[in-house]
Amino acid sequence: MEKIKVLFLCIHNSARSQMAEAYLKQFGGERFFAESAGLEAGNLNPYAVEAMMEDGIDISNNKTKDVFEFFKEGRLYNYVITVCDEGSAAACPLFPGVHEKMNWSFEDPSQFAGTYEERLLKTKEVRDLIKQNILQFIKQHS
Repeated sequence: MEKIKVLFLCIHNSARSQMAEAYLKQFGGERFFAESAGLEAGNLNPYAVEAMMEDGIDISNNKTKDVFEFFKEGRLYNYVITVCDEGSAAACPLFPGVHEKMNWSFEDPSQFAGTYEERLLKTKEVRDLIKQNILQFIKQHS
């Protein structure tokens, strides 16, 4: 059976798309192929790294990637899922052959304010929402 290819996009590929990719790889098994990228490559968000580590997934060595490099390479996906706000999602390139483009709008952990603990807590809330969406996506495509 051919794998369902999924690309997760956000602004800098530093938190939300990294978490979504990691969860689909963790729970999707052999049925899915997952990648993530950003409108521009940023720096991996330390709150996202810690939040994922607390859930048993290490993304600390992940590299951030630029979606336009994927586009230029002509990569094909069944689903392109933006995990940023609608306005940012509109700036993402259209990939040829995409079966479906979806938007899952999540708050940007890089914009959270407060103490370290407050920012980490809000990042964990976003992580949990992403995880729920991934599990639902897998259920819908199994």
